[in-house]
Amino acid sequence: MTPLGLYEPGTSLLHRAPTGPSLLAVLLIAAGTVLTSDPWVLAGVCGLVALGYVVARVPWRRLRPLLRTLALLLVLIGLVQWWLLGPERALVIALRLVAAIGAASLFTLTTRVDDLVSAVERGLGPLRRFGVRPERVGLLVGLTIQSVGTLSGIAGQVRASAKARGAGGSVTAFAVPFMIRTLRHADALGEALAARGWGDDDTRPSPPHVAEP
Repeated sequence: MTPLGLYEPGTSLLHRAPTGPSLLAVLLIAAGTVLTSDPWVLAGVCGLVALGYVVARVPWRRLRPLLRTLALLLVLIGLVQWWLLGPERALVIALRLVAAIGAASLFTLTTRVDDLVSAVERGLGPLRRFGVRPERVGLLVGLTIQSVGTLSGIAGQVRASAKARGAGGSVTAFAVPFMIRTLRHADALGEALAARGWGDDDTRPSPPHVAEP
């Protein structure tokens, strides 16, 4: 499980919303948090994002890792910004992080990877005349989201194995197996794409199906 998403099945309004407009809304929220420095406006955006989780009826088992990750980021980044820029600036940056990461996570929790890939391909279709290959961009987006979940799952498995061996506090016991399994996953993914002809500019095969993790 990853705090940054992976589809959570549901029938809420957000689950049934069109993928394209939903993605556009997330991008607007992310851009809007950068364009404003008003903590009250940012707090309002955070409130709207939190309301989105209520509407989507996201279960607590999916919210818990997200909240844990956000808390860690806020502590690490917030303390540094507080020291460098002062409390007010640190608060603005913290609210921006909460709003942007919260909105992105909500989108991936309520949107299937295949639907996102299809939406990207449709949106970039008119750019094909300029040499853009929408199917490749869509595949890249889908693989990026899927890889976040895969790597998070690998990290969780490695951490659990280290704890079972009594080495839960060892950095080496986590880092070495994690790197090895990550490289194996990258090799397997590269071989799968090469087998389908991706990376060969002389052919344009149909894109491989991006399965839900």
